[in-house]
Amino acid sequence: MPSFEDFKPFIVTGLALGGVYALQGVGIVVLYRATGVLNLAFGAVGAFGALLAWQLINHNGWSQGPAYIVCILFGGVVTLLYGVLFGPPLAARDPLVKAVATLGLALILLGAMSWIWSDKARSMILPTSNHGFEVSNVLVNYTQVIAFGLAILITVTTGLFLRFTNLGTAMRALANDREITATLGVPVRRVEAAAWLGSGLLAGAAGLLLSNLVGLDAATLTFLVISSLAATLIARLRSIYVTFIAAIVVGLVNALITPILSISQYRDMAPFVLATIALLVLSGTKAEAFSGRAG
Repeated sequence: MPSFEDFKPFIVTGLALGGVYALQGVGIVVLYRATGVLNLAFGAVGAFGALLAWQLINHNGWSQGPAYIVCILFGGVVTLLYGVLFGPPLAARDPLVKAVATLGLALILLGAMSWIWSDKARSMILPTSNHGFEVSNVLVNYTQVIAFGLAILITVTTGLFLRFTNLGTAMRALANDREITATLGVPVRRVEAAAWLGSGLLAGAAGLLLSNLVGLDAATLTFLVISSLAATLIARLRSIYVTFIAAIVVGLVNALITPILSISQYRDMAPFVLATIALLVLSGTKAEAFSGRAG
């Protein structure tokens, strides 16, 4: 068993990854609550934006700042277009059909990335990763700080937005009862479009951060959304604050297992195991509460 000193660098890595998982998780939950769509293409959208930024910097002579902005905006535009084009036809469909439809988008984007950029190893070095500070003899770079800090900022800001703004109130109303909200005169399509756009912007930001934290690989970035999905399942696709906490736990567990289980296929099971345990516990608690009321 490794010593605590061996685990310390992985605590920092886990907090940073957990922060990015939280960004993705907040976007997934807000979109699901507003539209009923579980967006499985979240990771692929971010991966495509990150590769596009890499292309602009390394082959088109762009400076880093504008290229990073393009990455984030790409996520917003693609997700918004998908929502505008396919959201209305899918609105009355089963949630499983909606999720499978976004899986189709993920596969299309993944195929396009493989065709355009092939599978060669690449790296996205953000300027913030070259600078940092030491905490207890562990080097912490500013990309890791930004990932964790941005997750806190986005979670709190989103919570306040949903609670205190008209658009946020409309999103919460859609989550509670879609038909009644529409009859009250709420512009449902506009509210849904705002949810798609905001979710896409978070996908672009998460893809940019992950491309630096774990490497710029299309398949890896596409399927890392599984960890974020695990966090949202633990939160039962409801609370963004529970999603944030769950995402940090998933990131920490996944990172801290690394010194123990070097074989990646076992380490990558951690999000599924945590989600399964949480769902079983929550289901058991709910069943006990129901039995108590019935008695």
